[in-house]
Amino acid sequence: MKPPFSRRWLLAPLAVLLTAPAARAQALYEMQDGVETRWTSPENPTGARGRGGMAAGGRKGAPTIAIPAGQSVVLAQAQGTSGTVRRIWMTLWDRSPQMLRSLRIDMYWDGAATPAVSAPLGDFFGIGLGRQTQFESALFSNPEGRSFNSIVPMPFRTAMRIVMTNESGTDVPELFYDVNYTVGDRHPANMLYFHAHWRRESPTRLKQDYEILPRVSGRGRYLGTNVGVAVNRDEYFNTWWGEGEIKIYLDGDTQHPTLVGTGTEDYVGTAWGQGRYAQLYQGSPIADEERMQWAFYRYHVPDPVFFRRDVRVAMQQIGYLADHSRGGLIRTGKRIYRAGEGMVEMNLAENGKFERSDDWSSTAYFYLDRPENGLPALAPIAARTAGL
Repeated sequence: MKPPFSRRWLLAPLAVLLTAPAARAQALYEMQDGVETRWTSPENPTGARGRGGMAAGGRKGAPTIAIPAGQSVVLAQAQGTSGTVRRIWMTLWDRSPQMLRSLRIDMYWDGAATPAVSAPLGDFFGIGLGRQTQFESALFSNPEGRSFNSIVPMPFRTAMRIVMTNESGTDVPELFYDVNYTVGDRHPANMLYFHAHWRRESPTRLKQDYEILPRVSGRGRYLGTNVGVAVNRDEYFNTWWGEGEIKIYLDGDTQHPTLVGTGTEDYVGTAWGQGRYAQLYQGSPIADEERMQWAFYRYHVPDPVFFRRDVRVAMQQIGYLADHSRGGLIRTGKRIYRAGEGMVEMNLAENGKFERSDDWSSTAYFYLDRPENGLPALAPIAARTAGL
C-alpha cells in the first residue's frame, strides 16, 4: 500500500524539469538513442573520448587548474552539436566574500556574442552576499558549506561555452570542477535557452522598486531568483525590512503587474519574519539578525511563470515599525516616510509600514527563446564587492 504523501510525488515536477522536454519522468531507465555523456574537468578539459585521467600515469595527476589574476579559462565547450548541460560542481580554497564576488561565470549558447549567463560565482550558485552556508534546493546546493552545485538543465542547439574569469587581483592556485553534459540531444522546436542575470543596488531608492529582472523581450519562463539583503543599519537600525511585495509584469504590463505577492517573506513561503530554512523551491539559508543580513530564494518549478511577449520582475522596499524596534529612530530623530502615495512623514510613535532603502542584490534565472537577452553587462568588480 502506497503512503498518501510519497517522495516520488514530491519530486515529480522536478523530474519533468530535469529530463528532456519531450521525455517522460520515467526516462531514468530508458536509453536515448544518439545521446552521449561527456564530462569536462581538469583531468579531461575538452571532454574528449578516451582522453581522461592521462596525467601522472592516470594517478590523479591533474585534479585542479589555476586561474591567474585577470585571466579566463574555458571550463566546458562543445561545437557542432546539440546538447544539454546537466550538472556543474566546483570548489576552491578561497571562499571569501571578496573572491566569491570577484570570480565571474559566463555561459554562451550557439555561438552568441554575449553571454546568456553572467554572474559572480557565489551568487550564481544560489547564495547571495558573498557568503557560504550549507543548504539544498531543487536547483542548487552546498552540502557542507564549501562547494557549489547546480543541476539546472541548460540545453543548446549547436554550441556551448562556459568561461570562468578571475577579476580579484589575486591568483586562484587551485580550482576543482566538473561540468557534466550530454551531446546529441534532440530538442523540440519550442526549446528555451537558460539565462541568469545578476544585479545590485546599494542603496536602493526610496519608493523605486528594486528590479530583480529588468524587462526582457521574447517568449519564455521566469524560473526564479536568489536575493541578498543587507539592512542599512545607519538609517533604520534593526527595524524589519521585508514588507515589500513581489511584482511580476507580464506581456505588456506597464503601471500595474499581473502577478503580485503579499510580502517578501511570503514570496519565499514563510510568514511573520524570516528565519533560516532551505526547501526544494523556497528557502532562506542566511538569516543573520546580528548582522541584519538575509539571503533567500524562490524557484518556480511546480508553479511556472510563463511569458509570451516580455517579463519584468521587481520587489518593493518596505519595512515595518513596531514597538520593539523604534528606539534607535527615536533616539536619533531619523525621518522615515509612510508606505503609500506621496512622501508623508511617519509618526515614530505609531506602528506601521514605511518606505526604506537598503543594499539589495540578486540573481534572476529564466528561460528565453533566444540565446541572447539584451540585458546590461555584469557590473564591474568594484560595484560587486563594495561593503562586503
